[in-house]
Amino acid sequence: MSPRTPLPPPPPPAELRSWPDREALLADRAAALDALGTRLMGGGRLALFVLWFLLLELGWSLTGVLIVALGAPLVDPVTMMLGLFTVVPGIGAMVPAVWLTVRGLRRDRIVRDRLVLWAALDRHGPTDARLRAPALSTVWLVLSFAMCAVGLWLGFAVPAEAGPDDGYGVVVYGMGAALILWVTGLTGLSKAVGHYRFALRLNGPREPAGRSASSGRPRPE
Repeated sequence: MSPRTPLPPPPPPAELRSWPDREALLADRAAALDALGTRLMGGGRLALFVLWFLLLELGWSLTGVLIVALGAPLVDPVTMMLGLFTVVPGIGAMVPAVWLTVRGLRRDRIVRDRLVLWAALDRHGPTDARLRAPALSTVWLVLSFAMCAVGLWLGFAVPAEAGPDDGYGVVVYGMGAALILWVTGLTGLSKAVGHYRFALRLNGPREPAGRSASSGRPRPE
């Protein structure tokens, strides 16, 4: 599904629902859940997640040339001049990457809310099982965990290995790259684990009839 394709709307309020039978409701529910699940965890969303991360790292790498030059014990005029040229495209890459990342997180929140509303209408085994998307969920999980692991290692390795000749600029640059990895990885981990837990609850046994609707509705983390 293209990012420009409108999201499926939330289900109508109870007093306005006019499905002729349960089969019609389940068909609309399945279409909405499939579309929302693809928008939230699909291959296109994963590609955008990786693309925005790479754009952030590229922007930080270009900006880091000036940071390393400013933090060096001895200022190199050539490196300083190169840094002044690369800092502009570096910031130009980071600003839209940050904006797109924040925009994507806000859109994910809207998708999750609508996913919950449609899922709460009924239960249907095949539809609910597709929502688990085990292959894509595993890719999200492994990729995000790898980002966190590399970011954690980089955050300790760079300060430990930096010598007096490197200057504080190398440390600042390395810690910034580690932070981007760590934050991006945590975002992906939270999304993958939250969706998987939501899908497990959706495919689990029904809640007792006496439990209130507010407490019985499955919700992503």
